[in-house]
Amino acid sequence: MNTTENAEQNRTLLLIGLIIAMFFSALDGTIVGTAMPRIVGDLGGLSMMTWLTTAYLLTSTTVVPIAGKLADLLGRRAVYVTGLILFMGASALCGMAHNMTELIIYRGLQGIGGGVLMPMAMIVVGDLFTGKQRAKFQGVFGGIYGLASVIGPQIGGWIVDSLNWKWVFYINLPVGILATILITMGLKGRKHTGPINFDIAGMFTMIVGIVSLLLALSFGGKDYDWDSWQILGLFALAVIGLVSFVIVETKAKEPILPMYLFKNRTFTFLNLIGFFMAVGMFGAITFVPFFMQGIVGVSATESGTVMAPMMISMIITSVIGGQLVYKVGIKPQILAGMLIMAGGFFLLTTMDMGTSKLIAISYMAIIGMGMGLVMPILTLALQESFSKEELGIVTSSSQFFRSIGGTFGITILGAAMNSKSGTFLTDKLVPFLDTLPAEASSMVSKFKDMIATNPEGLFQMLFSPETLKQMPAALADKMVPILKTALMDSLHSVFFVGLVFIVVGAISTLFLKQIKLSNKKEEEPVDEGKPKAAVPSSN
Repeated sequence: MNTTENAEQNRTLLLIGLIIAMFFSALDGTIVGTAMPRIVGDLGGLSMMTWLTTAYLLTSTTVVPIAGKLADLLGRRAVYVTGLILFMGASALCGMAHNMTELIIYRGLQGIGGGVLMPMAMIVVGDLFTGKQRAKFQGVFGGIYGLASVIGPQIGGWIVDSLNWKWVFYINLPVGILATILITMGLKGRKHTGPINFDIAGMFTMIVGIVSLLLALSFGGKDYDWDSWQILGLFALAVIGLVSFVIVETKAKEPILPMYLFKNRTFTFLNLIGFFMAVGMFGAITFVPFFMQGIVGVSATESGTVMAPMMISMIITSVIGGQLVYKVGIKPQILAGMLIMAGGFFLLTTMDMGTSKLIAISYMAIIGMGMGLVMPILTLALQESFSKEELGIVTSSSQFFRSIGGTFGITILGAAMNSKSGTFLTDKLVPFLDTLPAEASSMVSKFKDMIATNPEGLFQMLFSPETLKQMPAALADKMVPILKTALMDSLHSVFFVGLVFIVVGAISTLFLKQIKLSNKKEEEPVDEGKPKAAVPSSN
């Protein structure tokens, strides 16, 4: 077999491995989202629910730019395979968790592996193809991601209803092993010579800044008053950490996120759009299953069928968008996608207890259409705006800011839900509790204490049929509608906040310059040479 045939065979194996790896990572997110209400019902800790997603996103967000830099320094294969192994090991630990705290810790570990996986597929695609080919293949990869996301809720619902929620994590293992084998075979390694200047100070200050800010947003207004010394201290530490990060990055030899990139308007606004889009995407994926299972009253499997149309429409528009972008251009397509997403989120704010599955499905499909037009094009536009030497860090930055958006989105939307829950329960549930007879005073006192200290604990009953069965039928018949109404109002506030973020993202699109697709093919697409020194791109 000649060299050309070997190279083509390696590329084929690599593409198959990349597709499986993308399927693998997308599957995890959608399965866990569908299973989350049952996990909460089993392990408890509804007030900690958002940390199942936040812990994953927090660690993955921190790792994404580091992975992009390491891919440039050490080579694609070593970094990619390491991420796959870390992800699989943490998935096994998640399946063995005995309580919510353990599961959150293991999800954080899983996020380290996920943070490596997220940018690598797009980096390798950037290596392999020309500008116009990237548009096509990133559309296809967006479709593959969507396909996995369609299958994920179905598999997740079936696993939760038929087996056990632990298997939503164990299912990652066989898929991950296959992807690891193919990527190892198809992607050539490289030996690094010379010293590696790793930005330890940048990593540390980034973690301090981001974690402090997330903790302040999570605990503020719930565990502590917004003007308490604990919350103000966390905000101050966040400012110190993030300012220090900027200073460190301007002086580092190999910065995680070079500050000169922000002088490029295209870089800044594309990542800003990705940030706001991710807030909406994670808001829909995380909170719509709670609406369907807690308010409409469908099973986990049925809530998966509601999520599926969002992913199906995303597949279709991702593939179509990869071709359409040649005709309409990058900027108009991104703007159209963001406006469609905004329309879908507005419709979510109109859902109530009488909303049918068909109506919910149509709303989710609209959101998916917008996502499909935007997601693949953001990375494509960045890769077209910078040189090969900057490909790894620029591509990983796109994933980084989307991860930041998802992390902040889950935290902010979760905070919006928590802050409203106590108010709505006080307004709706307390008047009913005051009508109960004196012999129920101990239970009334317990429920009132929960409203004041742990309102999410009351909502947890809606996801735990066993708990409802333990209550007197007459009491449950009256309490459940009240709890559903309070939860519905809380989720409406979540969807409205998500809508605001999407609209701001659409406005940001107006500041983009037009970006042309090139036919320039990158050198050494599979075998990885050491990158040259990065040169700042022009505005």
